[in-house]
Amino acid sequence: MQKLVVIGAGMASGRVLETLFDADPNAYEVTLFNAEARGNYNRIMLSPVLSGEKSYAEIVTHDDAWYADHKVTCRFGEKVVSIDRKAKVVTGENGDVPYDKLIIATGSAPFIVPVEGRDLPGVITYRDLDDTHAMIAASARPGARAVVIGGGLLGLEAAAGLRLRGMEVTVLHLAGHLMERQLDEAAGYLLKKDLEKRGIVVMTKASTRKILGETAVEGVELADGTVLTADLVVMAAGIRPAAEIAKNAGLATGRAITVNAQMQTSDPDIFAVGECVEYNGALFGLVAPLYDQAKVLARSLMGEVESFTVKELSTKLKVTGCDLFSAGDFAEGETREDIVLRDPGQGVYKRLVIENDRLIGAVMYGDTSDSNWFFDLIREGASIAAMRETLIFGPAYQGGSPLDPMAAVAALPDDAEICGCNGVCKSKITGAITAKGLTSLDEVRAHTKASSSCGTCTGLVEQLMSLTLGSAFDPNAVKPMCGCTPLSHDDVRRLIKAKELKTIPQVQQELGWSTPNGCAKCRPALNYYLVADWPDDYADDYQSRFINERVHANIQKDGTYSVVPRMWGGMTSSRELRAIADVVDKFDIPAVKCTGGQRIDMLGVRKEDLPAVWADLGKAGFVSGQAYAKGLRTVKTCVGTDWCRFGTQDSTGLGIRIEKFMWGSWTPAKLKLAVSGCPRNCAEATCKDIGIICVDSGFDIHFAGAAGLDIKGTEILGHVDTEDEALEHVVALAQMYREQGHYLERIYKWARRIGLDEIRRQIMDDHPMRKAYFDRFVFSQTFAQVDPWSERVSGKDKHEFRPMAKLEFADAAE
Repeated sequence: MQKLVVIGAGMASGRVLETLFDADPNAYEVTLFNAEARGNYNRIMLSPVLSGEKSYAEIVTHDDAWYADHKVTCRFGEKVVSIDRKAKVVTGENGDVPYDKLIIATGSAPFIVPVEGRDLPGVITYRDLDDTHAMIAASARPGARAVVIGGGLLGLEAAAGLRLRGMEVTVLHLAGHLMERQLDEAAGYLLKKDLEKRGIVVMTKASTRKILGETAVEGVELADGTVLTADLVVMAAGIRPAAEIAKNAGLATGRAITVNAQMQTSDPDIFAVGECVEYNGALFGLVAPLYDQAKVLARSLMGEVESFTVKELSTKLKVTGCDLFSAGDFAEGETREDIVLRDPGQGVYKRLVIENDRLIGAVMYGDTSDSNWFFDLIREGASIAAMRETLIFGPAYQGGSPLDPMAAVAALPDDAEICGCNGVCKSKITGAITAKGLTSLDEVRAHTKASSSCGTCTGLVEQLMSLTLGSAFDPNAVKPMCGCTPLSHDDVRRLIKAKELKTIPQVQQELGWSTPNGCAKCRPALNYYLVADWPDDYADDYQSRFINERVHANIQKDGTYSVVPRMWGGMTSSRELRAIADVVDKFDIPAVKCTGGQRIDMLGVRKEDLPAVWADLGKAGFVSGQAYAKGLRTVKTCVGTDWCRFGTQDSTGLGIRIEKFMWGSWTPAKLKLAVSGCPRNCAEATCKDIGIICVDSGFDIHFAGAAGLDIKGTEILGHVDTEDEALEHVVALAQMYREQGHYLERIYKWARRIGLDEIRRQIMDDHPMRKAYFDRFVFSQTFAQVDPWSERVSGKDKHEFRPMAKLEFADAAE
């Protein structure tokens, strides 16, 4: 087997390996170097990580399991020192690796503005995850100020992300308007105006003289003498191809590593791909051509001949709410004419550049819904003479009157890019819809990731669904969460994170609620979303809870209440039973019942007696069983290996461990768990929200069962070997549900909407993502594990048992 060494584990080389392994997984023995201490992740999604809209785990492309499955030897966190072409050896910091074929994918390095103070602590670039983490850490300091040098794509995404994290941000840009390579002056003005509405200060024609500070950054001084206070300076003034290792090896270089149409360097056994290459004098910084190069290079490694061609490129900005599009050549010229549409009231600007009856450039701001259609016209170079008069209005108006917009969508080629953020083409979306029977936008997002990031392609994705499904597509499948807003549950959750909204009034103001206080449907949902998303910042809103959650007991039809103390894993003792009996006698409680969840329910407690009942139970060591909560109810267990002759594992101990770990957490709807010690399943784990069946070799994890209004057996999540793994997987699954579930949506409905395979992929196959879910749950538990009974008895929770003045929420039937 031939040896393939790859220098650089970025997006371009990652796509090479994917294509290569798909063609022949045994063609090469692969060693992968990466200077970063991690593998391939989606760098174009660093902006949502910075802003808090996504986590690192969500942008990982290849995790440890993927590399292991493909037998890739990973040397992450190790820089390559040199390449010996004669001996065909790559020397890393930790030793030599021989190669038969070599790929250089070293990417690019940020341009550091050569000014005094550029080496001070607090001056960083914006190229990788470490830079992103440094910016997040800087933004955590109260009152911190940032200066971003550079008003291009990266600089503006950095500025927007830092602003969303609460920093005061100033952008310095040398040119007369922002993104001058992609936008004309009018569009640049609109972009500046939108950013300033977000509280970002934008200074154009601003030249940096020096960065101030002794031991750390203190400010920035401009050429005109202006001084700006700063705790953080982000250099985002451009990039340079990282070609030094190739140059030192004697390979032909210009501004970057010179390659031919097969991505071959001047050495026939060495290839290059990505931002570090130069082809026919052109450099490449966007993901689309890098993926094209990767496909060609993989074919070359397989001995096939395919040629890379330079295509027209388009640009979009990944800043939520700033819709811009740019493609082609929009410079002025004597032989060119412009078609311009302006709508100042809506902040819309469209400009088309035409030469010789062909569309050669387009700039749009505020409304980019037709951008894919215009982009195809630019790439095809076809004559637009016949539609010259109506061209600016888009595909729906060709022929002089509005036509069916589906015709334009149908005409898009299969490889037309629909979602630029995630690189999703038309055929992937339509193929997934057909193959997997997808019928809602949420399902398409879950299976393809199209429309799951910035959202600008949502309309186009919905058109594709309508085209593919016909009358079977219901555009209202994703319904508004209530009559107070047109936004869906998913949109509200996404915007709460993106805009860092941390109170119900903030949500209602920023997202345009139509009613002053909300309603009985949206207020409990908003309260849950804020509790789940900001556990350390948000104070639970008592008035937005259902009646049972407000009084921490279940109201009965006669106006009395039932009280259910928590019994860990269904286990109890004579001392606990005596305490319950004493409470029953003392307060003349008329009924006592064993529940299906292995608890004891005291029915008929008078409302005025509740605090005293809780106090007596608390003295015996009980906490609330939260039988009223949209949260973890019970973990039902059998006796397992402790007593049963069929038991294979300690099901009781594991159930108690899980319950003590997870109690107190709010979830979209009630959550019931069970652990059965053997496949005989005495704890009925296969009809629970999450269940574990113990077997000789470990633990089978089940989920998405139902035994209420709907009857449904569980689905198998997967198998793990140890208790620790079982705990981690169950907790991660619960956190995924907490973050993605709609309020009052049971886990089996959520699983149906998201897709079973996607849930298995994230929890069973994607270790970094699973760990991230687990860690976020652990963090939230530091604020959640507070017994509401003891809080009320101690006086820390001072809410009285009284109805609200205007809103009284009765519990919804589940």
